[in-house]
Amino acid sequence: MLDKNGIAKRIAKEIRNGYYVNLGIGIPTLVANYIPDHIEVVLQSENGLLGMGPFPFEGEEDADLINAGKQTITTLPGSSIFDSAMSFGMIRSQKIDLTILGAMEVSENGDIANWKIPGKMVKGMGGAMDLVASAKNIIVAMQHVNKAGESKLLPACTLPLTGVRCIKKIVTEMAVLDVLPEGGFKLIERAPGVSVELIHQSTLGKLYADENVPEMQLD
Repeated sequence: MLDKNGIAKRIAKEIRNGYYVNLGIGIPTLVANYIPDHIEVVLQSENGLLGMGPFPFEGEEDADLINAGKQTITTLPGSSIFDSAMSFGMIRSQKIDLTILGAMEVSENGDIANWKIPGKMVKGMGGAMDLVASAKNIIVAMQHVNKAGESKLLPACTLPLTGVRCIKKIVTEMAVLDVLPEGGFKLIERAPGVSVELIHQSTLGKLYADENVPEMQLD
């Protein structure tokens, strides 16, 4: 199975040259460390940054340079800093080619729940609702099962929704899956050492798989 960095590394393969990309909080922020050198992309953060680089090395952090998750970051030549109003103007006008988000649950119809757990105090969903409503393409980086071993890929989300029918692809510690337009998860790749049977057992939503499902290629 993949660790969080493995998930981020696999997602980085989905990024294309010239993309404007928004990285959500959690596993998605790690994607910045694995973008191939030959690919030129512009990373955007909804708190008002365009042109983020990878995370800084220890001891080289600048406390004034943070992403939306309050993590210290680096900037690349030509990067710019602006207010949140302009940032969300970019998002709502569909200037972002790809959004990569974390999730607590995804349904077989492509619904996503990623902002609230009942009984826990949260200040709001932040920019997630704008991102899922406006992005041209959304990939979810998440754990396939929770700490109790229960599936997080469901027939229907049980937690409050962030967006409806908006997710197109999911990468977990076990698999790469597409969300089909007619509903259901299509198994595209499996993590090294993970069987199709285990993925079936770990997915409560409808799962479709071909007879031979290739392993992920991370290098």
